[in-house]
Amino acid sequence: RGLMILVGVSLIQRFEWIIYIFGAFLIFTGIRMLFQHEDNKVDPNKNPLVRLLRKIMPVTDEYHGGNFFVHIDGKRWATPLLVVLIVIETTDLIFATDSIPAILAISRDPFIVYTSNVFAILGLRSLYFAVAGIIDLFCYLKYVLSVILAFVGIKMLLSHTIFKIPTGWALLVIVALLVGAIVASLLWPMPSEKEPEVKEVD
Repeated sequence: RGLMILVGVSLIQRFEWIIYIFGAFLIFTGIRMLFQHEDNKVDPNKNPLVRLLRKIMPVTDEYHGGNFFVHIDGKRWATPLLVVLIVIETTDLIFATDSIPAILAISRDPFIVYTSNVFAILGLRSLYFAVAGIIDLFCYLKYVLSVILAFVGIKMLLSHTIFKIPTGWALLVIVALLVGAIVASLLWPMPSEKEPEVKEVD
């Protein structure tokens, strides 16, 4: 992430027009997220880095404690724990492709961009368990997050026009959208998509 932040800030400072590419990318991401169907199934074998690892060295079928590598019959093997680590780190990089351009729309100070990402990463685990427990309650949150991504992208596209959106107003809009999504979810919840339980009759 640190490397991506430095590259992103350097590109914007040297090539100001690249901000339009970041903006268009955020709008595209927001639209894709809005129409994307939820799929909780993750196949690690489809990860390009995992496939590359399997070509470089064999992977054991079982975990070996907290070891990433083990020696079997004089040959070095990777363990599934290393595969898990690779999947987690590549997923983090995928998230960074959205979050870094978004924060660059608010500030281009490398220190602020980097520290904000550090604090976000430090709180991700706790935030994940908190959100996982209440995500079904806030059913409109996903759609609003898509709108926020597109809004930030539009802000970047308008940054050098007479319609430039001040950072303060942008933050107010984002907060208003999040609060609106929470309130709407509580007042007008969507019907549950869970299948009804079928009781057997003797």
